[in-house]
Amino acid sequence: MDKKAEIIVALDYNNINEAIKLVDILGDSVLWYKIGSVLFTKEGPESVNILKKMGKKVFLDLKFHDIPNTVSGAVENCVELGVEMFTLHASGGAKMISVAIQTANKMAAYKKVNPPKAIAVTMLTSFSQNDIYQDFGIYESPENIVKKLVGLVVKAGGLGVVASPKEISMIRENFGNDLLVITPGVRPSWSDSGDQRRVLTPREAVQAGADFLVIGRPIIAAQNPKEAAERIIEEIKGT
Repeated sequence: MDKKAEIIVALDYNNINEAIKLVDILGDSVLWYKIGSVLFTKEGPESVNILKKMGKKVFLDLKFHDIPNTVSGAVENCVELGVEMFTLHASGGAKMISVAIQTANKMAAYKKVNPPKAIAVTMLTSFSQNDIYQDFGIYESPENIVKKLVGLVVKAGGLGVVASPKEISMIRENFGNDLLVITPGVRPSWSDSGDQRRVLTPREAVQAGADFLVIGRPIIAAQNPKEAAERIIEEIKGT
């Protein structure tokens, strides 16, 4: 499969100045950035506004999981902010996902802008098989649970999912190549895996069929972040 995957650098900071410093360092090497709950709850919408002014694309990772009407209101704000993608939990159900997509399209049409993509999070990469059993009493494998959730997303009209690298091949085999697959849990062979459990290297993830690789610590904690990012990009290009 000839995939032209891109990296999304996770701005895992609680200070916008530190985030800006990294974006400046990476320069033209990286276009996409993820703003998650830590940075957003500290700096708010201004964190998105600053990145947009810097010409970057924003993946807003707040993982909405609420009643459809509440999620709809949050999605309207995502359109107002101009983010390119946002996340919601697939476990919120088909109705919540469908309403989020409809809201994004309707609000974007009203604003005469491109709608942001609603990306459904399947299962957090920090979960292991033992965690699933101990915490929820569920005996199914992560792969089977992810398969069910992706099926739910597709049925609801979703165009993209977040899944661990270990589930990418299964998703491609069962749901084809049109579904956008964004994967965290990517760790270069020269980087520590941290609290991620279901991981692959960037090369392996792209070969499995990932469209975007979300990478944080291997870049932001590197002594030379730009060198680390470019090393990962070269690894992806070599697949």
